[in-house]
Amino acid sequence: MKVHIIGGGNLGVSIALGIAKFSKNNQVTVTRRNIGSIQYLSEYGITVSSDNKHNIQEADVVILTIKPYQVDTVLAEILPIIQNKTIASAVSGLSLDMLQEKTNYEYPVVRIMPNIAAQFGESATCISFPEKYAANASPIVDLFQDLGTAPVIDEKLMDAATVLGACGTAYALRYIRASMQAGIEIGFDSNTALAIAAQTVKGAAKMLLEERVHPEQLIDRVTTPQGCTIVGLNEMEHNGFSSSLIKGIKTSLKQIKGLLK
Repeated sequence: MKVHIIGGGNLGVSIALGIAKFSKNNQVTVTRRNIGSIQYLSEYGITVSSDNKHNIQEADVVILTIKPYQVDTVLAEILPIIQNKTIASAVSGLSLDMLQEKTNYEYPVVRIMPNIAAQFGESATCISFPEKYAANASPIVDLFQDLGTAPVIDEKLMDAATVLGACGTAYALRYIRASMQAGIEIGFDSNTALAIAAQTVKGAAKMLLEERVHPEQLIDRVTTPQGCTIVGLNEMEHNGFSSSLIKGIKTSLKQIKGLLK
């Protein structure tokens, strides 16, 4: 595929690098107003430009990784010169109906929500699209499966997917940071504590993904009667570990839906 990414911020760059590293037979262009910070992408065979229209007429898919307030300006710039291009939007809060309206219902549209782990082939990218564009969406689903997982979901869950899959990266990293800090308190230097905490989370996630069981089943393997694991878990729960995480996720969703002042 020829992939044109408009928006060379963290997410756009992560997608571009993921495609370059983990997906074969693709050509990628990334555009950004100031390209100084992304010039290094050319080392991976990625074309970099400050012109949103550069190479766009040859693209199979245009991926928008821009801010919501930039959408109208970008579409006004590119729509007059593209035809029959699939537009894949990673713009938070921009529904398929809104995108179709903005593109005059003339373009196949797909909604995607990757995260920055795409750069390492480990993104959880949720995808939704109108049924009439299933054929157009199929190669995009395949593309993002190369970059991790790419479940197709009902669009009504896309805001929730943003929180769980994209914001969730920060939540997981905050847990690792807290574990690292605790590791320092119990005697490790910071680098060793971080290495242990990060690898432990990676291992736990891998077990879940490969065994496809409920987390509690794996927790049961680690906990023993009157052991150190169960007392630690209980102490965390007494202090609101799970409830705080759940409240944080729900609060982030309210923010996306505009329910917070």
